[in-house]
Amino acid sequence: MGSGEPTAKEMRLVIGASSLGTIFEWYDFFIWGTLTTTGILGRTFFPADNPVLGDLLAWATFAVGFGFRPLGAVLFGFLGDRLGRKYTFLITITVMGLATAGIGLVPGYAVAGVAAPVLILLLRIAQGLALGGEYGGAAIYVAEHSPGRRAGFHTSFIQASVVGGFILSLTVVLLFRMALSDVWDAWGWRAPFVFSVVLLAVSLWMRLKLSESPVFKSMKEAGETAKNPFVESFTYPGNWKRLFVALFGIAAGLTVIWYTAMFSVLSFLQQQMHVDATAAQLITGGSALGGLVFFILFGALSDRIGRKKPIVWGYVATLVLLFPMFWIIGSEANPALSAASARAPVVVSGPECAYDPFASKQKDECGRVLEYFAKKGVAYTKAEASAIDVTVGGTAVRDTRAAGLDAALAAAGYDLKPITPPAKSIAIIMAAILVLMALSGATYGPVAALLSEMFPPRIRYSSMSIPYHIGTGYFGGFLPFISQSIVVKTGDPYSGLWYTFAVVAVALVVTVWGLKETVAPASVAR
Repeated sequence: MGSGEPTAKEMRLVIGASSLGTIFEWYDFFIWGTLTTTGILGRTFFPADNPVLGDLLAWATFAVGFGFRPLGAVLFGFLGDRLGRKYTFLITITVMGLATAGIGLVPGYAVAGVAAPVLILLLRIAQGLALGGEYGGAAIYVAEHSPGRRAGFHTSFIQASVVGGFILSLTVVLLFRMALSDVWDAWGWRAPFVFSVVLLAVSLWMRLKLSESPVFKSMKEAGETAKNPFVESFTYPGNWKRLFVALFGIAAGLTVIWYTAMFSVLSFLQQQMHVDATAAQLITGGSALGGLVFFILFGALSDRIGRKKPIVWGYVATLVLLFPMFWIIGSEANPALSAASARAPVVVSGPECAYDPFASKQKDECGRVLEYFAKKGVAYTKAEASAIDVTVGGTAVRDTRAAGLDAALAAAGYDLKPITPPAKSIAIIMAAILVLMALSGATYGPVAALLSEMFPPRIRYSSMSIPYHIGTGYFGGFLPFISQSIVVKTGDPYSGLWYTFAVVAVALVVTVWGLKETVAPASVAR
């Protein structure tokens, strides 16, 4: 690649190699979340006597990887600003690929006992560290190659690649499940993890063709690289406000919208709406594929009107449309179940009635009843009373053991077997998910260019990566765990959305207050 402005062919290589590596790396990270929604990881790596607790622990393990992303951002951001963009994200993708394959080889809890979740935790930490360095490196690398006023368009492919990793994880799971259907529950589910070795080889082959970023090369030749990028990120004039806005205004807001549009929808369809796992994955994956265009569209639009406007529009629209879109999905995903829930609501009354999803055994009868409904994925409401009382559609249930509650639900028309929605309903569900994807595209598409432009080149890798990965790692990575915990404790399948709503509301205020409107400058390098 020449030293001047890259040609169209060279730019395609930069975008293609960076995006493909990002797809593969996010595939590695998302495959855990994709399989967690099926319940198989909770059953395999954690004690199997409480499936709700197993699933929550699996989601907590998913979140742990995100929790270590900021540390990875510090470590690899330092390397990226000191040693270069290219070789840093070669390291990150290697660590990620090997850790993912390792997960597929860890024996289950029944064989290894406590060692199984410990090993899984360590490998998820390695994944989190690697991902903390990947995104910033790929986004900055593309941005620093991007000529003229096209940084938003070019870097939007990196943003879309995150969605691509999710789609690839769904696709690979479905293909392996079909090919290994007879042994899927026994060991076939491990194949998508081990498959990461193939993706790693392809990604390394493509990225080794790339040369170093021209911005970094010029800084290195001029002796202008930062001696300690981490320290300078907090001492550079005006950077504290930039870091604050990038964290609470940008990263936190966009990531909860994205994870709600994908993982919350996928979990909601399978666990609360009892949609067949394959159908739910096809619906969500197909919608995600269709929604890729919004990331490119809003990235390109930000080159014309600035980065701030699409993000603010997306936040406002999310606050208005979040609950209605999920209500539409819920009403169409399982109409019979929705009708039964509306016609015959479940009410559990008792003194200080509470359910602790982390307890191995509930402390009283009321807690055991709530645990039953939580495990079944049946919506319920709670009321205070002097004694335990359960009604289904206004009819008292005298036998509150599992068999008696099963009979009461069946008599009220609750059919909890997994279903595949009719074609018309699938079309409506996908339309609602596409609206959520458009909201994600508006807030996520312009962000790589925006964050690259916010920070000076000498500390760009560190300054961009640290707030981004704290925001996405903690606000977004813990979203499935937090929202699912809220749902199982309240009995309301929509209650977990309040977490997304609150984070987006805060992000909107911070963005309106602190983000300066920019139309892309002539070059991100200056």
